[in-house]
Amino acid sequence: MRLIINSGGPHAIDEWRAQFRAFAPELEVVGWHEDTDPASIDYALVWAPDAGRLATFQNLKLIISAGAGVDHILADPALPRHLPIARMVTARTQTEMAEFVLTSALMITRNVKTIVHNQSRSHWETFDSLRVAADVRVGIMGLGHLGVASAQLLSRVGFPVSGWSRGASTLPGMPSYAGQEQFGDFLANTDLLVCLLPATDATRGILNRATLSQLPKGASLINAGRGSHMVTQDILDALDSGHLDQAVLDVFEQEPLPKDFPLWTHPRITITPHCAAIPDRKERARHTALLIAANERGEPLPNIYDAQRGY
Repeated sequence: MRLIINSGGPHAIDEWRAQFRAFAPELEVVGWHEDTDPASIDYALVWAPDAGRLATFQNLKLIISAGAGVDHILADPALPRHLPIARMVTARTQTEMAEFVLTSALMITRNVKTIVHNQSRSHWETFDSLRVAADVRVGIMGLGHLGVASAQLLSRVGFPVSGWSRGASTLPGMPSYAGQEQFGDFLANTDLLVCLLPATDATRGILNRATLSQLPKGASLINAGRGSHMVTQDILDALDSGHLDQAVLDVFEQEPLPKDFPLWTHPRITITPHCAAIPDRKERARHTALLIAANERGEPLPNIYDAQRGY
């Protein structure tokens, strides 16, 4: 069997081969930029593949995303739509995302952004009072594997947590809201909004003026879902008006974020470079080897993209 990899560039292929020798020694690994017979490719592990390239692999059985999202694959107009696409959702992915959300939530709760800014100008400012986790109601948009893992970790630390999803989902032991009819109630009871939704037509631009205005005044935002969820100017306006207190943003429509983009310099925004959850190559190779072995045995695969749901 042959696996072609487009992740990390040509310099990463030797490491990929070393990892797959440990987890699937029978698998022949070829690099995306190497000369190979398209008909010999059985599996593809990719991130943002060149448009039209996947369609040349006429014997391809499965496309595996190198990340949790698949929008970078779906952007290919020539994508063979009959092929299954597996999302890279591993136990480590869930841990990394949950820890990122927790870190961001604690930074916002303890006003670390202001403290760091004060240090940069050698300014000593004391606080009259401090918030703790129990004072901040966290609302998580998106109750997939990453949302549930984040909710559970936040709850263990002491944050009151609720969740919202577009369809019927439950968050064990925590309040759950579903659908547009319950969206307003969810937002009204949220001091810190966490967006972990997938990228779909229905979720595009959901972090807009109408959504943010339903949060309590002084609420904050963490977006580690997709850049397409944000209406940038609406977020800036909410921050400038004081309705939104802080925002931690990890994902953007254009990446890398242009140097002159206004989000960089806003005093109430913390920017992270799409690093909330990035499983290392060892973990991705292990997971990919398990997916290929299961597929060869004819077993159902986890986290397969569903075109009807959009994720």
